[in-house]
Amino acid sequence: MPPQPPFDAAPAPTPGPRRVAAALCGVQSLALLAFAAFYLYELAVGEGSDAGRVVMSALLILLGAVGLGLLARGWLGERRWPRTPTVVWDLLLLPVGASILQAGRTGLGWAVLGLALATLGAALLARVPDVDFDEPA
Repeated sequence: MPPQPPFDAAPAPTPGPRRVAAALCGVQSLALLAFAAFYLYELAVGEGSDAGRVVMSALLILLGAVGLGLLARGWLGERRWPRTPTVVWDLLLLPVGASILQAGRTGLGWAVLGLALATLGAALLARVPDVDFDEPA
């Protein structure tokens, strides 16, 4: 009979919710990349746009996409750090989705809200490894 772990031992992180959180953060990252590309496309074909403002906005959107990509990668390991930024980001998306709904863009608003809630759920369900602060690293 294999030895049993002690009763107070925390279970190892389960990969299921972590993989879901990684995939959903990846989807959000790709959505931001597409939005930045569309923003730059509008600069190329649009008239009367302030080029500096558009480029700087696109760079900021790209920075967010890179950050979400790093979150997706972080969820694939067994680290603790991806949970807090994922929860904060997706909590911030909830009023964004509500605003999009109020603006009459129902499909996009529900998509943002659904993606944010699904990612929040996966992030909160994902087990993170316990950290023992009493032992030196």
